[in-house]
Amino acid sequence: MSRLGVALIGLGPGSQPHVASLKALHHVLDFRWAICRDPARVPPDLLGDGVAPTTDIDRALQDPLVDIVIVATPADTHLDIAGRCLDAGKHTLVEKPLEVSLARAEALVRRAQSSGLRFGVVLQHRLRPGAQRLRELLDGGEMGAVQAATLTVPWWRSQAGYYDAAGRGTRARDGGGVLLTQAIHAIDLFRSLLGVRKVLAARAVTTDIHAIETEDYVTALLELGNGAPGTIIATTASYPGRAESLEIICRHATARLEGGQLDVHFHDGRHIAVEAEGKSGSGDSIMDFSPAAHQALILDFAEAVNTGRPPLVTGSEALDTHRLIESILAASNQTK
Repeated sequence: MSRLGVALIGLGPGSQPHVASLKALHHVLDFRWAICRDPARVPPDLLGDGVAPTTDIDRALQDPLVDIVIVATPADTHLDIAGRCLDAGKHTLVEKPLEVSLARAEALVRRAQSSGLRFGVVLQHRLRPGAQRLRELLDGGEMGAVQAATLTVPWWRSQAGYYDAAGRGTRARDGGGVLLTQAIHAIDLFRSLLGVRKVLAARAVTTDIHAIETEDYVTALLELGNGAPGTIIATTASYPGRAESLEIICRHATARLEGGQLDVHFHDGRHIAVEAEGKSGSGDSIMDFSPAAHQALILDFAEAVNTGRPPLVTGSEALDTHRLIESILAASNQTK
């Protein structure tokens, strides 16, 4: 695989696993540019040797040695910034969610599709080893038909430690609450593994724990792709926060994926386990997780650029997850 030049736009907390991944993938990726609003606030040891933070996005986009741009800025900037990257002829990998509204997300994906370039979205939970093994088992049919599934995301984000930061919890910057900005990774994995035909009922509220515009507790009853029942519960109000868990009851086995830890128990006594690669960032230390899945996703995207195939998580796939989230919120008959 030929070595590709990379620019990273955005150096907030969400950039940390990207920087760690780019450092680890130096043999296949040339980390050339890091763009942010205030270079003086970037820790001196964050980027490593040879990369200095800058505000000059145009200079980075004009660099002929840049093949890929990773956009790790707030959601409300993605249509503009990722659009500029595509217009400059750069393959673009954008952080979740695609944008703050479904309409803007759809506009961004249309723009990417018309460009002929590779376009991917950072929904990295699909790349966790436990999730990949679970997909293999479901696709292989050994577990039997899915009978029911439950996704629980019992996370914690404090008001002072998280939501008091400028713009967080607002529709203008984030576009949504726990579903679109926090549980989206787990929901994307759930949907991609099981499919969702329809949302049967939902309730989305803002608890008294948080002073935010958006929802921090959601429960939804779903019909899965094969007609079986499914349930999603997601919150950022469950102190002190626990790893998200997905339980899938099948005809011959039950699988539980908690964080990155997979345990599959077959009715005949067999047990399959895949160890977690680290914590899941379920508490107030939002970046307290392994960058391994980010690294795998970025490597997949680089391989997609080199070979011309689609990346694992395309814009269309991310749109389907965004649409499911919108359907859950639309089905909720009460918000606060």
